[in-house]
Amino acid sequence: MKQRFLSPAYRVSGWNRRRKWQLFLQYFSPTPRTTVLDVGASDAEYSPTDNFLEKNYPYPRAITALVKGETDRLGRRYPEITAVSYAGGAWPFADKAFDICWSNAVLEHVGGRAEQTAFLREAARTARQAFITTPNRFFPIEVHTRLPLLHIILPRPWFDGMLRLLGRGWAAGDYMHLLSRRDLIRCLEAAGIRRYRIIKNKIFFWTLDFVVIIYE
Repeated sequence: MKQRFLSPAYRVSGWNRRRKWQLFLQYFSPTPRTTVLDVGASDAEYSPTDNFLEKNYPYPRAITALVKGETDRLGRRYPEITAVSYAGGAWPFADKAFDICWSNAVLEHVGGRAEQTAFLREAARTARQAFITTPNRFFPIEVHTRLPLLHIILPRPWFDGMLRLLGRGWAAGDYMHLLSRRDLIRCLEAAGIRRYRIIKNKIFFWTLDFVVIIYE
């Protein structure tokens, strides 16, 4: 298991998360009074980069983590945060209840374009600003499965078939719906969000993922 976390893919992932974290700090300059909603925190941790906000935010009492399902282990691991469980749909918070919504690599897992639009709408509703990241659909290596190019050149049903053939069937179907920059813009506009910025995080010549910053 330890060797897996030393692999090039995990090292790049860790480097990229740290890079996005510095971008977050640069844009928002949080203080002890800055409340943050983390959408997509995980009750279970499978790698050292899971629950990155909970591990690194200097003011854990200001974090509320919204989790689909159980929160017992998350609460024990990070006792100073507030963990909220929900079944899906509208988020159980009032309008502008938080200063910032943080969501790292969750948007591609919530469903198709309608669900992604609803997710962005809820982020803008519940927080004054948002910091949302998602992988680039056209990055040559699919970041979840580590497979090159197939997700770009194959129609979705064929890609799903190849995933099953290659022993990665867990990533088929509704597991992920990757977005391009154009897809993101369409979802943001459909959500009624007008004030935003999309930042391209690059590795060499390619955009690895996007950071979407939503302004009030």
